[in-house]
Amino acid sequence: MSQIKKHITKKDLVTFLAACLFLIISMFLPSNLTIIITSIFFVAFAYIKPFQSLLFLVPYVSIRPILLEINPGLKLAGDIITFAVFAKLLVSSKLNLKSLLTFKWFEWLFFAFLFFGSIIGLLNDVSIASVIFQLRTFLIMYMLYYILSRTILPASWLERLAWVTLLTSWLVSIHGLVEKLSMRQWLLPDVWKYKTLSATNIVRIYGLPGNPNSLALLLMFGIVAVLFLSYLYKDKSYKVFLNVSLVMFIGIFILTYSRGTFISAAVLGAVFIFLAKDWKLIKRLVIAGIASIILVYYPVNLGVSLFQSFGLQSPERGPTGSIGGRFEETFNEDNLALMTQSGRIFYLKKGFEVFSDYPLTGSGFGTFGGAATLSYGSPIYDNYGIRSDIYGGKNFYSDNQYIQVIAETGVIGVLLFAGFLVGMLLLFWKERHTTFGKFMIALWFSTGFSGFYYNIWELKAYTIFFFIILGSFAAMNKWYPTIHFKDK
Repeated sequence: MSQIKKHITKKDLVTFLAACLFLIISMFLPSNLTIIITSIFFVAFAYIKPFQSLLFLVPYVSIRPILLEINPGLKLAGDIITFAVFAKLLVSSKLNLKSLLTFKWFEWLFFAFLFFGSIIGLLNDVSIASVIFQLRTFLIMYMLYYILSRTILPASWLERLAWVTLLTSWLVSIHGLVEKLSMRQWLLPDVWKYKTLSATNIVRIYGLPGNPNSLALLLMFGIVAVLFLSYLYKDKSYKVFLNVSLVMFIGIFILTYSRGTFISAAVLGAVFIFLAKDWKLIKRLVIAGIASIILVYYPVNLGVSLFQSFGLQSPERGPTGSIGGRFEETFNEDNLALMTQSGRIFYLKKGFEVFSDYPLTGSGFGTFGGAATLSYGSPIYDNYGIRSDIYGGKNFYSDNQYIQVIAETGVIGVLLFAGFLVGMLLLFWKERHTTFGKFMIALWFSTGFSGFYYNIWELKAYTIFFFIILGSFAAMNKWYPTIHFKDK
């Protein structure tokens, strides 16, 4: 632990654990009381320990779905921390407008995209509440970038982030094993335990994030954290623990059967290895992958069969299946027919129908397959035969960031959004000679592919990592005038 102790004091560890303990205790308090006391606690925590509170968001956001299922009073904790740290940044800046109001071109294009989509939505009868909800979805994690990019980061900041990510990944991995072996009978809220899942989904681990894709994305960053710490500790510190972690995370990652995240992770790894020419990393990942199949994947599936032989049964069909079968389902005729009737292909067709009617401007935020439409519905759905009864009484996610952008903001929005993405890539490319720069280029391509099958820029389980890492990259490369902003 000597390397960690150089930069992480006992006081730091105690305060971080105290925040975690407070969160656990709050889960069992009345909801109305929880909102009040968590607001007071996390405002104080964020002001006194702003960087620790930002790290605390990693486990909080990762397991937020199960926290809210247990106690809805915890829903504001993340926003409270974010806005409290933002407020401290403003105070610490002493209204240094040069730092606060300096933005890169990709940010200006992002703001223009948000403004444009909002105005068009309001003009097409979307409620103000729905537009604000959509803006919050896009901006809340960007605020983490804004804060970090303008500060002097604590010593060994990325190391701390990696450790928090690794430990969070261990938490969800152990819970995932219990969920899988118990056939969703143990350590889950009753609503989740008896949730009706399709035959293709019941074989997957949903975990504390409550979604197999979100779980897989978290574990992807957990794997990155392991590899980063292994690179950092060249003296072989924690070698056994990190190797065990890598095998465990890859094993649970496979058991999520998340086809989209498998592709995203493959792109991330392939681009980084190609740019860094770190061919040894291929060998390590292959060995860890084989070990995870032998030591995690097959034993867990055998364990499920063993528990079934003891009489343990799930309310649904037993969780069995294989990764090969999961990919075969992608091109199965029945599955393709389902996607055409009410799935991803259906969303694409409807998205282009909307685009054909609003080619230049789109129909505006809060109209098609985004976070706002899940909560507020859409004023245009009836016009396109999009019924909530198709999805069990719920509205749908487009499951494709690009079709949402195309439908909601048209040609103008697509150009603004493309400028936002390309603007980032150009900044990363300038730092391609550094390892961090190579990683950011790889992460950019991985994120780009993710947008084809996730609303990735709305998915907090992903954007919390993306914007924290992006903010760290910007701070280390001194993109902005610095604000002296330290933990007490």
